[in-house]
Amino acid sequence: MKKLVLPLLYVIVISCNPNYGQLSLVTRLPKELKENSGIAITAQDSTLWLINDSGNKDHIYRAGFDGKMLEDIKVKHAKNVDWEELTKDDDNNLYIGDFGNNKNKRDDLTIYRIANPETAKDEEIEAEKITFYYPEQKDFPPKKKHKYYDAEAFFYLDGYFYLFTKNHSRPFDGISFLYKIPAEKGHHKARRIGEYTFCTDKDQCKVTAAAISPDKKTVALLGHDRIWLFSAFENDNFFEASVQETIALHHASQKEGLCFLDNNTLLISDEGKGSSGRNLYKLELGKVKN
Repeated sequence: MKKLVLPLLYVIVISCNPNYGQLSLVTRLPKELKENSGIAITAQDSTLWLINDSGNKDHIYRAGFDGKMLEDIKVKHAKNVDWEELTKDDDNNLYIGDFGNNKNKRDDLTIYRIANPETAKDEEIEAEKITFYYPEQKDFPPKKKHKYYDAEAFFYLDGYFYLFTKNHSRPFDGISFLYKIPAEKGHHKARRIGEYTFCTDKDQCKVTAAAISPDKKTVALLGHDRIWLFSAFENDNFFEASVQETIALHHASQKEGLCFLDNNTLLISDEGKGSSGRNLYKLELGKVKN
């Protein structure tokens, strides 16, 4: 029996002292956000907006940095087929990316625009629908080696959406395509303007969220255990940026939420799994170690 005591105590200590690597824990998110898939900030008031992905309600949520649920708003005229990302424009209108497409079968890719939810007067808010398609995709689904048409990452910039695809190719080749879509009502052809090969590890090299800094000088992309930064770009093909950096987080989980708190600080969220995850983290870019 004595041989079993130390390992058991060791397990208890480890579980009570989780290691978040380079991340700092801000809070555990409310239980309603177990499958959170996108985050955005519209005010510097220690709160943020969140969405859940497929199989959940057509709602947006506001939670505090203290982990408390503050608002639960139904999005009218919208359906959560697979909500995967949340971003905002300069007027704090929110955009929900309903373009999750793991099997590459969808022909109803949608972005929902809702007015700044801080102005909502009740527990419902109207959505305006924007749709788009990838002109390169001819088959639904395409062959396994061409499964490039899923996405979980986009942001708004100067009247356009910039969308980064999530690769499901087999064999996995690590490519993410960058598409540009007008941020206006209508049915749009997404224009491919760049591509980047991250690496060929299918567990580590898929893009799950995107954000651009408030000063519009840095683009951040999220993976389950790392962040990719692109800066000093001269045009909107951010993959051609002259400064590129990969930050190992030393913490792996199903991270899908990403936004900038300020020009030097990222907020990151992950989905819950058992007793772990469903957390909001902070990453201070000036303090990271590679």
